[in-house]
Amino acid sequence: MKALLPNIWEWSWFSEEKQIDFNGHLLTVGEHRILVDPPPMTAGDIAFARQGGPVDYIIVTNRDHERETAQLREEFDCTVMVPELDAKDMALTIDKTCQDGELLPGGIWIVQLAHQKSPGESALFLQTGKGILIVGDAIIGNPEGALRLLPPEKYTDINQAREGLRRLLKYDFDSLIVGDGASIVSGAKGLLEQVLAQA
Repeated sequence: MKALLPNIWEWSWFSEEKQIDFNGHLLTVGEHRILVDPPPMTAGDIAFARQGGPVDYIIVTNRDHERETAQLREEFDCTVMVPELDAKDMALTIDKTCQDGELLPGGIWIVQLAHQKSPGESALFLQTGKGILIVGDAIIGNPEGALRLLPPEKYTDINQAREGLRRLLKYDFDSLIVGDGASIVSGAKGLLEQVLAQA
């Protein structure tokens, strides 16, 4: 468990299949402690997550990021929230579905992204510090220090997918926290602009 930004921690699990780190994030926002897209946690990770008080929510950004949510829901006895458009394709016990533009506990905004790998793919926006975006499969941090999209075959139309992601540029953010690869803690908006400008 490593500190990325004030009140945001990251832990990682290396996927041999994908040859990339799968990241989970622990957020302390207001009175809430929230896990996002959690991959496997070690006993040390679980103990760390408990230190500041109970974990009360798990947010899953898309149908392919269920990961260890079912097990950790039981571990922490917390509420699971997922995008409404992906809920029917998930095997989880879901407590709440989220829609585009919804404000979640802790002041987290849901930003749904059109034409992505799954219909419910959503980013999380926090208006704290210089602005923070948290993404699931929308953007990959790979190689370290750079950003990229998923391979073209993952989309119905990669050009439409890129257009859908341009919505993120309307937000004022400096940090981009990723579910896959290496997060960018500063200067992320400029990097994302470059990626989305490519033909």
